[in-house]
This record gives sequence, structure tokens and C-alpha cells, in this order.
Amino acid sequence: MAQFPVQAISTTSAGALSTNKVLRNTYLLLGATLAFSALTAGLSMALNLPHPGIIITLVGYFGLLFATSKTQDSAWGLFWVFALTGFMGVTLGPIVNMYLKFLPNGHQVVTTALGVTAVTFVGLSAYAVKSGRDFSFMGGFLTVGILGAFVLGLIALFFQLPTLSLAVSGMFVLAMGGLILFETSNIIRGGETNYIAATVTLYVAIYNLFTSLLHLLGVMSDD
Repeated sequence: MAQFPVQAISTTSAGALSTNKVLRNTYLLLGATLAFSALTAGLSMALNLPHPGIIITLVGYFGLLFATSKTQDSAWGLFWVFALTGFMGVTLGPIVNMYLKFLPNGHQVVTTALGVTAVTFVGLSAYAVKSGRDFSFMGGFLTVGILGAFVLGLIALFFQLPTLSLAVSGMFVLAMGGLILFETSNIIRGGETNYIAATVTLYVAIYNLFTSLLHLLGVMSDD
């Protein structure tokens, strides 16, 4: 009779240790990929590289994302996740340079967007971890919202609709905040057991959150 409680406690402890390991590895890899992405963005800015354009960006992003997804259970997954985040850093450099060049307070806009992104990520992640709440119910809404915002963003880009583009940035800010809550909750509740996949999801959320805030703040500060 005494074996059953002991076994239950042991199983629960093992599950908690596994979850903590995934969360720890995710944050370690996320920190490394963010640093690498910042490095490639900095090099792109220093070399004053032009933006590769929407087609190359999308092909490169989805191609590297596919490679990462296919190899996420092997050591090659680490190579592809750095290739993906490094590539995104290269595409980010020209965008940041544009804000620094064309806005009188460009440095303030970039710094503010970066700071708000960091505070938002840390705050939402801490809330998800400390509260232990299950945010899995957001999955369907996030999928529809992100796909919808992506399609609207392409329409705004190709048809030069600045008001729609601004609305899309606002949608992405809300969606990426929800994605951070969803993925962090998914990790701590054992729904996500692959730290490479979790890292990619959180990196994409941070990247889109930063660029969307950059757009919103840039518009509000532009005379």
C-alpha cells in the first residue's frame, strides 16, 4: 500500500525535473540565439547592407524554419536554429539602420522598442511560470490571429496601405504577447518537450514584437 504514494511522488518529481530541464535549455539557447542575431544585425548595420527584400526574406525564413523543424531532434537542429536566427539578424540590420537614418530621434525609438520588448518578454514569461496557469486555450485564437495578421501585412505591403500596416503591427504586438504566454505555459506544463522548437517559437515572438513596436513607435514619433 505504501508503494503507490511513493511512486506517484517519484513520477511527479521526474516530470518536474524534465520540465525544468526543457525550460532551462530553452532559455539558454534563446539567450545564445538572441546574442548571435544581435551580432549579425550589428554586422549588417556596420556594413550598411541593403535589405534583401520581402521575397528573399520569406523564402529564407520559411526554408530555414523548415530545416530547423526537420532536424530539431538531432544535433543538426542547433546548427539550423543559429542559421535561422542569424539570417533574421541580417534582415533586421537594414531596418534598424533606416530608423536611425531617417528619424531625428531614431536612437531613442530603437532603444525604447528594445526595452519594451525585453520588459514584456520577461514580465509575461515570469507570469506564466509563477502563476502556472494553462494558456493552451489561446492556441486556436493565436493561429488564426497570426495567419490573419500575416496575410493583411502582405496586402498592406504590396498595395502600400500605411494605415492597414499600422493596424497589423498592433495585431502582432498583441499576438506575440499571447504567443509568449502560450509557449511558456506549454513548456512548464509538459506540452512542449523539445527545447529547440520552443526556442524558435519564443525567438520569433520576440523578433516580431520588437519590429512591430519599432513600427508603432516610429510612426508616433515621426513629424
